[in-house]
Amino acid sequence: MEGSRNPENDKTSFWKKNSKTVPGRPSPKKDVKSTIKPKMAGTTSFQDFQASVSDAWAIDDDDFCIISGLESTKISKKVSQSAALNVLNSHRNTTDIPVTSNEKHETVSTVEVDPVRNNRIPGRPQQLRCLNPPQDEDSESKLERFESVLANPPSLQELCKLSWSGIPIKVRAITWRLLSGYLPINLERRNGVLERKRQDYWSLVEKYYYAEHDETNRDIQHQINIDVPRMNPSIPLFQQKTVQIMFERILFIWSIRHPASGYVQGINDLVTPFYVVFLQEFILDNQAFETFNIDKLTQEQLKIIEADSFWCLSKFLDGIQDNYVFAQVGIQRKVHQLEELIKRVDEQLHRHLKQHNVSYLQFSFRWLNNLLTRELPLRCTIRLWDTYLAENDCFASFQLYVCASFLLYWKDDLMRQNDFQGLLLLLQNLPTQSWSSSQISILVAEAYKLKVMFADAPNHLQSNTGDS
Repeated sequence: MEGSRNPENDKTSFWKKNSKTVPGRPSPKKDVKSTIKPKMAGTTSFQDFQASVSDAWAIDDDDFCIISGLESTKISKKVSQSAALNVLNSHRNTTDIPVTSNEKHETVSTVEVDPVRNNRIPGRPQQLRCLNPPQDEDSESKLERFESVLANPPSLQELCKLSWSGIPIKVRAITWRLLSGYLPINLERRNGVLERKRQDYWSLVEKYYYAEHDETNRDIQHQINIDVPRMNPSIPLFQQKTVQIMFERILFIWSIRHPASGYVQGINDLVTPFYVVFLQEFILDNQAFETFNIDKLTQEQLKIIEADSFWCLSKFLDGIQDNYVFAQVGIQRKVHQLEELIKRVDEQLHRHLKQHNVSYLQFSFRWLNNLLTRELPLRCTIRLWDTYLAENDCFASFQLYVCASFLLYWKDDLMRQNDFQGLLLLLQNLPTQSWSSSQISILVAEAYKLKVMFADAPNHLQSNTGDS
């Protein structure tokens, strides 16, 4: 009876199976049609949760995720719905921020949002009610230190050291350009290099984006057109048509220039931090970027934001290119390394996950593929990337320790979950919506401790022949 089931027709099953496609790549053979039905505001179901996180892979891309021993696992629809409701309601009750009467009349730091769109979106962090909260890295003393360093050609080592603990908004854009290697350290060369690189990008757009596409490029463009509109659905900025068109161009040109990987689902999320940082250069009076009307900017300003976002994304991804090549072998290797690391630093948590048949691949693939952009509010992601860029060439390995410290942060919550459904739903829907830069500072500090702990043990991430 088990062998007679057809996975293609089982759209409500917890895992989807197929043996023909590659994870994260668009499938040219099938167009996946959305089967999500409209629901009333305030309701949450397991199917809603499943649909909201399914875009980490295409519908037919999950065969490589089949875990030995789980093929025959049957999950009752009734049980899974009940587990989903319990977990999500628990998170909502413990993390929602109450709104006082004074806050209801506040017009500077809050915006009116469609109540349906403002509902908790499973699998994505809800944005803070205060859209422009003060950040630890924006202190006057730290800004003065940055301005002093940037006034002359800075030492890259000195700039990395200063940036590791966070970069003030006012100087973040120029610092990110320097740390990513896009902007030269030499002051005299900067204007010339920026002008040339920006012109190079727009030449690529004219040559490839507006040209007639072959079948492969049409498939890539089709997948990009699907992914971009559903990117950051809780932030009004990214629902603006002008912004979406800019993202489509960036992603298409990136895929053309990187034929070994092409476009992989999830890369669209990696553009957003760069885009926001370069946008903030042109936002006056400390306005919140989340609700900024992009059409207020001039065409020249928009072209600068788009070109700089493209080049910095390209530089940033060069260090983790193997994450996005065929079969995404880089991510699969890091998932295994994460498991080995957790087994060494917290065997109790590791055994708890294994006891309930939770595979690290089932939750950490998205962490590594999207660099935690789906797990954290965007402002927190930007603060985290201050440290990532400051790590420079060591970023790829440091990211692994960040994921490990992120998992360990939730140990107490995870240990309270006593079944597969509860554990996986918690891991896919971690309550980070109230996080600020303070939590990110703790996260990277714990990651640094792990890095130092194993710095002299180069074999600690090697595969073991024994069973976990």
